[in-house]
Amino acid sequence: MSQDLPRRSLLKAMPALTIAGVATPAAASDTLAVPPLTLAMRLRVLIGAPQELGMVDGVRKRVIPITGGSVDGPRLTGKILPGGADWQSIRADGTADILARYTIEASDGTLISIVNPGYRHGPAPVLARIAAGEVVDPSLYYFRTTPRFEVASDSPHGWLGRTVFLCTAARYKDHVALDIFAVG
Repeated sequence: MSQDLPRRSLLKAMPALTIAGVATPAAASDTLAVPPLTLAMRLRVLIGAPQELGMVDGVRKRVIPITGGSVDGPRLTGKILPGGADWQSIRADGTADILARYTIEASDGTLISIVNPGYRHGPAPVLARIAAGEVVDPSLYYFRTTPRFEVASDSPHGWLGRTVFLCTAARYKDHVALDIFAVG
């Protein structure tokens, strides 16, 4: 108990130290703002049948071809060109480590590359339903990505290459729906 007295005395003195100009972590008033999210675009990415590569270094690997799609939204409209793919590593716990790469053609003809890493996971019965092609409520599983865009900086879409994005997604039998938000 006698060892607690000096600590208690010090804690009582902390406000005085702050007033005297000594900064303490507990007294810091600089709280960083939580950045807002603003919907930039909605994507409907059409996909082909998964190409199973099998087990590679203890992880199930597969490639899912991207065959087209659409881009609609307040900040970007256009179409998704065929030829991209989603490379997935499926862990033993069912988590899909995703790396999608494909090209968007904006309505004005600008070509924009998107690299979209993320994760999808959830309860095994829910993931099994998705794999079977069932429509599953997206709130029953986690599917988030952090897309990055590669685009000419002097194009009307140059802002894509200097903005951080967060995406929420849903997997369907023949497509993936993505809502992409700009982080303010």
